[in-house]
Amino acid sequence: MKAIICPISTERINRNVVRITGLMMASMIALYAYTGAIYFIVIVAIDYSVRAFTPLKYSPFSWLAYQIAELLKFSDRPIDKAPKIFAARVGFLFTLATTTFYFIHSATSLAIALTLMGFALLEGLFDFCVGCLVYTYIVLPLFEKPSTHR
Repeated sequence: MKAIICPISTERINRNVVRITGLMMASMIALYAYTGAIYFIVIVAIDYSVRAFTPLKYSPFSWLAYQIAELLKFSDRPIDKAPKIFAARVGFLFTLATTTFYFIHSATSLAIALTLMGFALLEGLFDFCVGCLVYTYIVLPLFEKPSTHR
């Protein structure tokens, strides 16, 4: 098995804040699954878009997660921000698909949302980033330059 490779940057974020944010995303998606109210997914999409496409330090949910981490006196555990930006972009695509299928085929919308919820739970509960797997096994092979052997 090939080693997991993630995008790299010089920016750091707190691993505990990331994990709490993941649990909050999973909770919002669970609310969508339970109620069928699409606005829960729209809120998640907005949060992912802030994290994925803006230079802001915090999205609304990551700001709340930061406040919770401070309140509970969790230590600062710095990690590279780039993999989390990539994961937020993947999450944003999942929320777009969930929202689109909501109007076309509700069961597919729910399946996509529950898949994203699973990814968020893996991050929040087990500190396991599915985005890194996607980056390693899908993105890199597509954009890697072929080696030139003679």
